[in-house]
Amino acid sequence: MDQAPAKEVTVEQKRQCESTDCENDAGSLQCPTCQKVGKESYFCSQDCFKRNWAEHKKLHKAQNSMLSNLGVTHPKVISEPDADGHFNPFPAYPFTGNLRPSYPLSPRRAIPDSVKKPDYASNGIPKSEQVFTTRNKIRILTKQEQDGMRKACRLGREVLDIAARAIKPGVTTDFIDKVVHDATIERDSYPSPLNYCHFPKSVCTSPNEVICHGIPDQRPLKDGDILNLDISLYHGGFHSDLNETYYVGESSAKNPDNVRLVEAARDCLEEAIKHVKPGALFRDYGNIIEKVAKSRGCQVVKTYCGHGVNQLFHCAPNIPHYAKNKAVGEAKPGMTFTIEPMITLGSYRDKTWPDDWTSVTSDGSWTAQFEHTILVTETGHEILTARLEDSPGGKVEMPAAASNGVANGHANGGAKAAS
Repeated sequence: MDQAPAKEVTVEQKRQCESTDCENDAGSLQCPTCQKVGKESYFCSQDCFKRNWAEHKKLHKAQNSMLSNLGVTHPKVISEPDADGHFNPFPAYPFTGNLRPSYPLSPRRAIPDSVKKPDYASNGIPKSEQVFTTRNKIRILTKQEQDGMRKACRLGREVLDIAARAIKPGVTTDFIDKVVHDATIERDSYPSPLNYCHFPKSVCTSPNEVICHGIPDQRPLKDGDILNLDISLYHGGFHSDLNETYYVGESSAKNPDNVRLVEAARDCLEEAIKHVKPGALFRDYGNIIEKVAKSRGCQVVKTYCGHGVNQLFHCAPNIPHYAKNKAVGEAKPGMTFTIEPMITLGSYRDKTWPDDWTSVTSDGSWTAQFEHTILVTETGHEILTARLEDSPGGKVEMPAAASNGVANGHANGGAKAAS
């Protein structure tokens, strides 16, 4: 569901703006979703509310999950299972593209007692991220803490590369989730997405028109798909966060629109990272990203942003990816944050499936994303999640244009039902 505008109410006392990167007093704008459940969430401006929507709506997800745990449920309509017992849990939902969820989801994967866990592992609520001083202060890591981040990010890169090698037509994203989960546990680490605000899996798998937060399920990958794997793990008290988009099968990298999209997203990230250094303004990365995207005929998703990452999975600062944003602050040595532009062939607008997680393009057009965790150094930056020499994937040259002049049937976001 698209973001609702904030509503004005009468405020009799000063409150702090709920945005994670804002130190202003709140005005009279309050989140309408929070109002419905009796929670007060005030913001200083409409722009501030929009900029922080991706982080703020996690509170809504946690609230919805808590209601479900209390037995407050809504009637569901599901499709008939196929021969393999798989079904679409939302057959009445107006999907924007060809993709459909394939349930049932596999059971939640177990975590050994020996693995150190983040605070949300048991109840799904990241309480440490909701403390006011934690949400608004940008942490400067000590040398020892930076080493902790380096190790977590190196392990995250190893897990992403292992998962990427498992990508091929016929493999389900649920299988890839198992690969990620097992590889993470083998490294004495916790898969950060698991039960974060009640997310049910250990990795986000986002194919085709899915922008982000795709839930691994029983759908087999197809030759010609593209797939984003978003890996995060928690090790030694630190989170790593990285993702890449991969071509599925031989035909995918031969499709001009696939390559234009995926390589545009890759280049957007690379160009933005070049400008990370002490004193660089957080708002400037979006100008660089949007310039590259538009030069390839693509758009930039505005709903989601990069973020601080360290002992917390998501924290200040916010790093918007679109031009002319109003992000506050500048990079300083010792900061660690992500840049993770989401690029589309069509509309930049998004919708969310009824699972409350899967974000898709509003017109069904395909989308790609890349992400790194970056450490700001005294002289520039260090990419903590950098690719290794043998990392799978990598740049692909643009293939020859399709002979019939139509490069890709999905480029315009047609929403035909999948066979």
